Amino acid sequence: MSIISKITSAISLALFLCSGLFLYLSLVSNSDMAIEKKKESLVPYAVSALATPQSVTFADEKIDLTRYDMRERMDREQMAFTYMHATTLMTIKRANRYFPIVDPILKDNGVPEDFKYLMAIESSLNIRALSASNAAGFWQLLPETAKQFGLEVNDNVDERYNIEKATVAACSYLKQAYRKYGDWITVAASYNAGQGRISTELEKQMQSHAFDLWLNEETSRYIFRLLAIKEVFTSPIRFGFVLKASNLYPPIQCETVAVDSSIADLAAFAKEHEISYAQLKEFNLWLRDRMLDNKKGKSYQLLIPEKESLYYNPDDITPYRKEWVIN
Repeated sequence: MSIISKITSAISLALFLCSGLFLYLSLVSNSDMAIEKKKESLVPYAVSALATPQSVTFADEKIDLTRYDMRERMDREQMAFTYMHATTLMTIKRANRYFPIVDPILKDNGVPEDFKYLMAIESSLNIRALSASNAAGFWQLLPETAKQFGLEVNDNVDERYNIEKATVAACSYLKQAYRKYGDWITVAASYNAGQGRISTELEKQMQSHAFDLWLNEETSRYIFRLLAIKEVFTSPIRFGFVLKASNLYPPIQCETVAVDSSIADLAAFAKEHEISYAQLKEFNLWLRDRMLDNKKGKSYQLLIPEKESLYYNPDDITPYRKEWVIN
């Protein structure tokens, strides 16, 4: 074979090998792109792990979260609130309406204002909240507990749905528990499990604080849900909740009407005050029937929403806490 033939053959072989390599690389590249596209379709957004704080504060108590169990329990509840998007967002929106009512009552009763977050985890600030065990209202009070702390609970009137009165009753419970335990986190645990159960477990396990007790999962998680939701409310944007002031629900201004006699027809009563029956029930959910049976002449305070307050401009809403929103 001549030298020219050898060179020609070498060039042909080189071209063949290059074309094969190009084809291989194209196939690999297309395969990678297909895989990436498939990944994109399966994972439409990023889900990230959250940073767990070294410590948090509740009711002026600094709580160290560096112990393995404390850290991991806090991590779990932060994740739950962060990726339970709709419920957490709705709770923040509603808080703008209801925290201004509850905060002054807690303060006047000598209960740390952080306990409004207990109310939030109990009911997600849903005014109609009712559990399978018949715990009702923002504070999810059981009927017997509510009666014990001064609320009227029957088929006609259920003051567990009266925000102001239920908050006062909850304060009475919390202060009673604090006199027994001396720390607010253990008080919170007793709100979920009952003072009898917490006192028994403290004694049997020879501990002095709820953090160190082996409890059922609901109560064990409960005290960390309380810490976690406070963290979310302290800075929602850190947890991915981006709200503007216009997204929040504003307080509704109401006139108070005192009633010391029975009302035969609440729909007619509502019409006399130029609101609908639905609006009367919305702002006085403690009225459980279509009439008010008041043979004893007890004085009740009914809220009548002001007409101009029922229609609002989202652009005029003032956030209760500026850290809840972006500018």
